[in-house]
Amino acid sequence: MALSRKKWNNVIIIASLLMITILTLLDDKTSQLPDDAHPLFDNTSPLAQLQVNELWLNKGSSNWQCHPKILNCQVWAKAWSEIQLSPLVDQQELFKHSSADTPKEVIIVIANSEQAQPWSWYEKLGLLKSPANNWYLIPPSQREGLSPIIKISAASNTDS
Repeated sequence: MALSRKKWNNVIIIASLLMITILTLLDDKTSQLPDDAHPLFDNTSPLAQLQVNELWLNKGSSNWQCHPKILNCQVWAKAWSEIQLSPLVDQQELFKHSSADTPKEVIIVIANSEQAQPWSWYEKLGLLKSPANNWYLIPPSQREGLSPIIKISAASNTDS
């Protein structure tokens, strides 16, 4: 049974509308924060310093200062200082997936505190593990800003 040109056009229109609807629903679902998400930092204990591997950021007197290789310093600092986390209840499930991602060590210093807190960040899974071994989920809408944009230096050509 062959479809006429008019029927094919209708099929294409319906498929396009379905795809737009699905993508809109997915976008709405991922852009909202979960109900149980809470800020990691607040006005009484704001983020003062953060270090991920060799990359760092520091709250200066008027704005954020970052490692010279970081191109999006203010965006990166805002993402970390405004991060919201959801506590994970079923942590047994994490041990099956924790080997799928190598954690990055995140050193956090809160204002008015001299003690640095080492956290583990599973970037691909969107998970943070606190120094007390509590696991937290980073909402998908906040994950992208947590990775800095790094300036790549061109290697000098040494071939003669």
